[in-house]
Amino acid sequence: MFLVLDFCYIFNILKKNHLMSKQKFVGEYPINASRKMLFPYLSTASGLCEWFADDVNINNINKTLIFIVDGEEKIARIDSVKKNRHVKFSFLEDGEVKKDHDYLEFRLEINELTQSVFIRIVEYTETDDLEESFQIWDNLLSQLKEIIGA
Repeated sequence: MFLVLDFCYIFNILKKNHLMSKQKFVGEYPINASRKMLFPYLSTASGLCEWFADDVNINNINKTLIFIVDGEEKIARIDSVKKNRHVKFSFLEDGEVKKDHDYLEFRLEINELTQSVFIRIVEYTETDDLEESFQIWDNLLSQLKEIIGA
């Protein structure tokens, strides 16, 4: 028990000293597909488990999604959605959204000059390396492009 308390104490000190802090990742990825075709891949359990998570389950009782990524469960609710435009997931801690909660947002936007579609990803989560986040999202979007043939 002493080791658990000691680890928690060190973890909290690291968080307070910003050695481990929440950061906002924003990435924009051009994709050769229509918003109507892309949106189900970003907003539905079946679409998300094809490229983003190992599995995504729906809890109809409390209207949440359970993302399973690398064996870890993360529970989220959909905070906002506009069909074929955007979806925002807020991740829950202890069954509720906390003040400084993690979130993930997908926006499908059109470049006004070229009329091409791109995905804007905004992720707010605890990380110590934004460069690693860029690499992860590059790989995930490459998988999505391969699946949809873009």
